[in-house]
Amino acid sequence: MNAFLNIDPFWMEWVLIPFLIFAARLIDVSMSTVRIVLIVNEKRLAASVLSFVEMFVWLIAVTQTLKNLSNVMCYIGFAGGFAVGTYIGMLIEKKLSMGIVLIRITTTEKDGHHVISFLKKHNFRITSVNAEGNIGKTNLIYTVVKRKEMNSVIDVVKKFNPNAFYTVENIRYVNDQRWIDGEAGGNGMINFLKKIKIK
Repeated sequence: MNAFLNIDPFWMEWVLIPFLIFAARLIDVSMSTVRIVLIVNEKRLAASVLSFVEMFVWLIAVTQTLKNLSNVMCYIGFAGGFAVGTYIGMLIEKKLSMGIVLIRITTTEKDGHHVISFLKKHNFRITSVNAEGNIGKTNLIYTVVKRKEMNSVIDVVKKFNPNAFYTVENIRYVNDQRWIDGEAGGNGMINFLKKIKIK
């Protein structure tokens, strides 16, 4: 506390307080992004605790800003913290990769056969449908995986057909967890990709 009292008033008003407002906004906005992800994935307790901390930090930032309405640096710190907090929150959300997704793959019948055989061989839960499009006969392949495993599954598809068309949708609920974890154990599909080499 004595260290703060000894700070030059100029630095306190124009540097330290705006920086603290910036830091508070960065933290609370980052938390807000993560909280939304927790809510979507029905992590009720974690979302509730994070909401409390988020609002507490937000009140600190707003209080300090209202106390220094004549200080333009506080406005910059408030807005800057919001902007950077949004960016950091998106990075955290991507890193967490929570939730599950549906991957819908459209590929030629020939390449689709290889993709289907490979996924089945390594215990991926899939559904395939024969179809026909502008390029002729095709295969529609559906699989539901953990979001953190999404890129690995897409890499498998690209190995067989770099031009394959695919879409990804968020899934809110799955009634059978075995569709997510596979039949080989609780670590999920990503373990297959770490252990095998695609030829």
